[in-house]
Parts: sequence; structure tokens; C-alpha cells
Amino acid sequence: MLPLLEVKNLIVSFSNGKQTIDVIKDISFSIQPGETLGIVGESGSGKSVTSLSIMKLLSGKGFIRSGEILFHKNNKTVNLAELNENQIRPYRGKEIAMIFQEPMTSLNPVLTCGFQVQEAIRVHYNISKKEARNRVIKLFEKVKLPRPADVYNSYPHQLSGGQKQRVMIAMAISCNPSLLIADEPTTALDVTVQQKILELLRDIQQEHGMSMIFITHDLGVTHEIAHRVVVMHQGKIVETGETNTLFNQPQHPYTQGLIACRPPLNKRVYVLPTVQNFLDGSAKFLLSENNIYTAEQRKLHHKTLYAQEPLLQVKNLTKVYGTENRLFGPKKQKVVAVDDVSLDVYPGETVGLVGESGCGKTTLGRCILRLIEPTKGEIIYRGKSINQLHGAALRKMRKHMQIIFQDPYSSLNPRIKIGEAIMEPMWIHRIWPDKKTCKEKTIELLEKVGLSADHFQRLPHEFSGGQRQRIVIARALSVHPEFIICDESVSALDVSVQAQVLNLLNQLKKDFGFTYIFISHDLSVVKFMSDRIFVMNQGKIEESGDPDAIYANPQSEFTKRLIEAIPGKKLSVL
Repeated sequence: MLPLLEVKNLIVSFSNGKQTIDVIKDISFSIQPGETLGIVGESGSGKSVTSLSIMKLLSGKGFIRSGEILFHKNNKTVNLAELNENQIRPYRGKEIAMIFQEPMTSLNPVLTCGFQVQEAIRVHYNISKKEARNRVIKLFEKVKLPRPADVYNSYPHQLSGGQKQRVMIAMAISCNPSLLIADEPTTALDVTVQQKILELLRDIQQEHGMSMIFITHDLGVTHEIAHRVVVMHQGKIVETGETNTLFNQPQHPYTQGLIACRPPLNKRVYVLPTVQNFLDGSAKFLLSENNIYTAEQRKLHHKTLYAQEPLLQVKNLTKVYGTENRLFGPKKQKVVAVDDVSLDVYPGETVGLVGESGCGKTTLGRCILRLIEPTKGEIIYRGKSINQLHGAALRKMRKHMQIIFQDPYSSLNPRIKIGEAIMEPMWIHRIWPDKKTCKEKTIELLEKVGLSADHFQRLPHEFSGGQRQRIVIARALSVHPEFIICDESVSALDVSVQAQVLNLLNQLKKDFGFTYIFISHDLSVVKFMSDRIFVMNQGKIEESGDPDAIYANPQSEFTKRLIEAIPGKKLSVL
């Protein structure tokens, strides 16, 4: 039986007019009818460029230099690589559809969700607006969107991330395609929403019998959904095989590294292996018993940790939005983002704060730092209440309490060189007497976080996501803080880069004695990083305690659902 799609000896290049670079280097693979093929690899490995090549959606600078993309259907074979823009149009959306990585930028913010899906249908079918509208509402029902008629008239900004992704799925399946390409469709979604999206894609695939290419850097997700896996590295396919075989017996060092750098759930390690450790042959020690953090060692550490007085005390903290009275217009709906939360944090401790998107994690973190004013409750730092601090006193306090934001792209001013961005807080807080010393200390910080002095004069756009996160960490360290809130600081990073950043945060904690609140929706990451965790749900603390104990025996139904939703729990650890 012929495959639905064959990619043969594909080479894709990008040219800036002066030089041409091959980014996809002679790759070949196929996908059978009804099959799900996972394509995994780090950012820059060529996964997305491969999918864009199949759809002929490469930017103006990108082009297929050689190779074939053969689409077989109804005893007819078409080489998509040879088609021009007009010729490829009947295939896009109708035969081959795509779910893009970021639903917020994939949907037009000034058009309603219903109109955008309706437009996609009417491009391929000669039907009335009324009939198209009915189809869209049925599609919204199929992807399990709440209140489909309301969503039809809603704009993208009025929906959650998971709901926007469901709209994108509805658009992609609107013409019953033979092949669905899902490019990182669950990245940055919390584990429970991610689980629902994966279940939805599986159900739709079975109902329509379509093939699917699932692109992701998350091997746990791939393990859950794919029949076969292709592993890409630097534009090449380094390994391919049936899912269970490939994950249980990976042959290539790169694949071994991708699997091993995920935080393990069945044991505790001091340092996470990285892909580079496997490529350069230095992973042996990190996979040995010497890298295991035993329960007895952990117990002794906690005995010392909790014999101290708390560094931070949060007492009955509440944050309510939408309480202001209005003279005209409808009253604003009251939303309790943080609901009577109390917790202590001890010097040198890492407290994990975990929960779904919208549970109040980030709001709690920002209230603690007084970036958002709490509605009521008390925040005590080193025995003193900081609720009433203002002006110079509040700025002085910020020297001791810092935050690493979620998105390294929007956390840096694109017009300011990264050296100046790190120096600025040093100078404002007069950490060093002159700018020459500030520059010297900035270079030391860059080297401390794994960058170099040469990076001082570069702008943010010249760095990868992982490098930008290192820059943001260096900026937070520049004022010598004692307490740092890490707000989803690794959620958008590849697993390999994530491992590097987590190792860096732990090493910095060891070197400088930092205290962390580590906010994440990823329970495996929080379990690896934390001494204690607090599980949040709808603004309240649902459960708290030792991460190992909670993972082994969760007390609340909500925590059980979070743990059950972790993708790839059965994935073997090397």
C-alpha cells in the first residue's frame, strides 16, 4: 500500500542574497493513511521548516532546493514541491491542514473566531454564509468548546489559550483533510488542558481516519500520541522508529540525551543530564548512582532548613479584581484571583507553586513582590511587614526580592543592549561605585550564567530563547537579591535547554544561598526543583507538603488529575 505522503531527499535552503544556507539537509520519511508520525527535536532542528515545506508556506527567503514531496490519493500522485502558489491552493486546507504553534498570533485579533473558520470553509466549498455558520457551530461542538454560538461571535482575546487552540483545530478539520500537521499544538498549555487537546486530536483522527504529523520538543507528549517517531537534529534525521522501541532503546546519543534530560519522576537527581553530555560522552557520571539525591540526604537537608526562622511569611493574602464602583455602565464582575492564601518560605528553600493556568500562581507571586497590590492580607519579609512600604523604601526592598518572568522575549527591551540591561539595576541601586565596575561585574555575571563577554554589546534578538532566559537570570542577580520568584521561567524552553536552566538555577542557589518560589504548571519540573510544593486551584491552596509524598499519594482529587495528566509518565528513564 502506498503511503499518503512521501518526503524524498528534501533539501530546504534560506538565502539573504549574499549566502545560501541549507536548513533541511537531505531528509526522507513517509506517513501511512491513519498513522500519527511524531517529529521531535530542539528548536532550530528543522521540524517546523519541514512542515512549512510540505504546505509550501516558506517565507520569501526560504525555498525547496531539491527533493520530492509526494502526495498519494485516489490512485493519483502529485509532487507538492513542484507546485506554484495557484496550484498548491486546492491542497492547502482541503487535503492537508495545519495547526500552528501559537494560536494567538495565528488568529486575526480583529475578526471573530466564527468568521475566520467560516472563511476557511467558503474558500473550498461553494455554500452560503448561513450554511457555513451552521457548519462552524457544529465544528465548535465537535472540538468541545463551551457555548459554541457565543464563541462564534467572540474575538480571540476573549478566549483562553486552550479555547483558542480548539478554534484552530476546528479550522484545521473544517474541510476533512487527509493529513493534519500539528506544529507544537500544546506548547505552554498546562498539563490538564494539554491532555484534553491530545484526547481531542486522537478522537478526531479516529473519527475521520486522517493521518497526522505531530511536531513537538516534548518527548512525553510524543510518547502519548505517535505511532512512529522521527528525531531531527541540525536539519537532519538522526533516528526513526516505532514509538515504544525508539524510546525504550534509543540508538543515537542525541535521542538518548533528549529522553534523559526530562526531570525523572521515579527518582531524584542532583544534576539533570543535557543533550550535550550525551553528544560529548560526558553523561556517564550523571547516569550513575553518584548523581542520586537519596531520601536520607534530603531528610537531613530539610532538618537544617526548617530549624530556621522563615524568611518570608504570607498571611491570609487575597487579591480581588473588578471591585470598583462605577457611576455609569455595568458593574465589573468580581474575580477572586487569590483567596486567603497563607504560606511560609525558609532561607535557602525552594517552594514550588503549581496549578493550572488561571489558578492564581502568578498573581500571588506578584502580590508578594508588591508588583500588584493585594486586596487584603499581610506580607512579612525578615520579620517586617512590607505592605505599607512606598517610594524609596519600596525600591530599597526590591533590591532583596527579584523576579524572573515567564517570557524571555518580552522581558527584555529590544532596543537596549543586554549588557546595559544588566547594568541598569546595578546603577539604580548603587551596588557599585562607578559604571566601569558595573561593566566588569556584568561581564562576570554573563560568564556565570554561561554566556561570554562578547555578548555584552549584542541586542536581544541575536539570542535564542534559552540564552535570553540566562540574560534575564543575570539581570535578576545583578542587585544581589536574597529571594527570587521564578514565574514559569522554563515553560517555553526545549527540554534540553530547560535542563540547562534548571541546573543553572540550582547551582546559583548553592553558590549564593538564594531562596526561590518556583512557579510552574509542570509538576515534573516542580518536583525536581522544590523542597515543598503548594498546589493551587481557583485561588486557594489545595494541598501542600513534600513533593515526593504528594506525587506518591495525592490527597485531593485536583492534585490527582494534575499528576494523571503528566505526559509520558511511563516513558523509561535511561
